[in-house]
Amino acid sequence: PTSCPATGSPCGSASSKDSVEWEGRSLLKALVKKSWEQVHVLGCEVSEEEFREGFDSSINSRLVYHDLFRDPLSWSKPGKALPGGPLEALRALDKRTGSGPATIALDSLSWLLHHLPCPILCQTLHALSRQDSCPGDTLPGEQVRVLGLLHEELHGPGPLGALSSLAQTEVTLSGTMGQASAHILYRRPRQRPTLQTQWFSILPDFSLELQVEPLLESQPPSDLHTPSVDPTTHLTFNLHLSKKEREAKDSLTLPFQFSSEKQQALLRPGLGQATSHIFYEPDAYDDLDQEDPDDDLDV
Repeated sequence: PTSCPATGSPCGSASSKDSVEWEGRSLLKALVKKSWEQVHVLGCEVSEEEFREGFDSSINSRLVYHDLFRDPLSWSKPGKALPGGPLEALRALDKRTGSGPATIALDSLSWLLHHLPCPILCQTLHALSRQDSCPGDTLPGEQVRVLGLLHEELHGPGPLGALSSLAQTEVTLSGTMGQASAHILYRRPRQRPTLQTQWFSILPDFSLELQVEPLLESQPPSDLHTPSVDPTTHLTFNLHLSKKEREAKDSLTLPFQFSSEKQQALLRPGLGQATSHIFYEPDAYDDLDQEDPDDDLDV
């Protein structure tokens, strides 16, 4: 692949899942930078100054920041925030995007999940992405793209699965050897999901730089002058026998070995030993089995 998903599908949503080791806010800001339309950011975890840091004036001029970080419940300035709290702020984004194409960035979905029930959040996200009108009757000027940052380690499989089903592009961050990678899952209507892996790095100005897959570090060559260790040094038995020891070993009769003389002595009764015989006469009530393999034995 030669590109990374910028803002998801024209009428859908894209989610970025990060972890403690690989943070995803930098990728979210990189995707915001690649959006050339107006961007509405619902900031819940960082201040507006911190989110705008690193962007130039051209990006900040088309970025509208809706602050839920400083006063999410309108305690310090009553009447200034939306009366409905985070839910009303999320629903109001659909009205504030206007008639032109726009991108909505949610920083983050994890914060919203901790303050809103999962079913209500999923219904609101579904309405924001306007999937009900896709793909036939959506006008080009009504395209809305939704980006969401999700801290995967904070949630169980239920909420993760519900939010994943809404996203048409799902990016999971990981990496190795200090280099980040994005596992990108594409979901398209009436098509099979496709999975790609893209290695990347984010520059200080939040530009994406795609990279090739890193090679595994080769093992250092072993020292040819290292003295070899004899594996037979600490054995509890001797592998090397002298000629006399080998002759004594070969002449020794083990308990489970039977010579011909010993076999004859065991099979032939000695003088004075009584012999015994077994006689069997079947009666009329014996059950004779025609398939019994022992019937032909002369006992």
